[in-house]
Amino acid sequence: MSGKHITVLGGSGFIGRRLVAHLANLGHHVKVLTRYRDNARGMLVQPQVKVVQGNVHNPAFLQQEFAGADGVVNLIGILNEFGKANEKFERVHVDLVESIAQNCTGCNVQKLVHVSALKADAEEGPSKYLRTKGKAENVIKRQPAGSFQWSILQPSVVFGTNDSFVNRFASLLKLPAPVLPLPRAHARFAPVYVEDVVKAIAHCLEHNNTHGVTYQLCGPQVFSLKEIVEQIREEIDVKRMIVAMPDVLSRIQAAIMDFVPGKPFSSDNYKSLTVHSICDTDGFARLNIKPRSLGAIMPRYLGDAIKSRRYGRMRAKAGRRM
Repeated sequence: MSGKHITVLGGSGFIGRRLVAHLANLGHHVKVLTRYRDNARGMLVQPQVKVVQGNVHNPAFLQQEFAGADGVVNLIGILNEFGKANEKFERVHVDLVESIAQNCTGCNVQKLVHVSALKADAEEGPSKYLRTKGKAENVIKRQPAGSFQWSILQPSVVFGTNDSFVNRFASLLKLPAPVLPLPRAHARFAPVYVEDVVKAIAHCLEHNNTHGVTYQLCGPQVFSLKEIVEQIREEIDVKRMIVAMPDVLSRIQAAIMDFVPGKPFSSDNYKSLTVHSICDTDGFARLNIKPRSLGAIMPRYLGDAIKSRRYGRMRAKAGRRM
């Protein structure tokens, strides 16, 4: 598929930035659609990357920018709803995907790769996040035969440099408090490395035998949320007690945080945590990709800060001895 034209929605985000670089390195021509062009300025140094600012919720804009595309990748999603009309689960996860699918058909796009979420289910999902993710998958699966090829990826929690998962807990652990209360501490995850997710997306774009397949993507190890946070604590070398909160207190905390600016945790997040984010099938094996573990990768992007803090303590201790 070398030299194909790929249009990426959500290309300026955490996964998107790595995907765009990966596709460009493979020789593809990548168009990034974004609300704010400044968010993607770093991509402009790559000659095969074009950044286009516009409203992806405008079907006319999608029609214009999908024209001539061989493949489309949708990475757009939100973890919480906010007051603005354009930040609602139904609009972002379902209505947008309907528009993407229609314009893929209208513009003769060959392949759509849609990144969903593990345990997405339109009927049984415990949270609006997971239900609307499931609805979006159904929209794609219901497209008439012959309209375009599609692949759906369902990753567990994604980690990597500048992620919003490991780094968020690292920041919380550094706060000057003796205890970190943890809601749904026993919830289980199989953290997946962002670069492995990127490889999976590229593989789906390049191979026709991935058409009509949903791939669950999990890392090689399963941990409880508490175990993950304990690993982060060890890596950043801080002394902080991690306490599992009872569900009743977790629900109360989530209800309060529904009204906190930025919603660091919400009632819908709590409901998502009531199902384990672990795979039933091995999507990476089907794609012939060997995923890397959290323990192997996390020290690489937390390591610089850790080393600096440890060396500082060593120097201070040596000074006291003198």
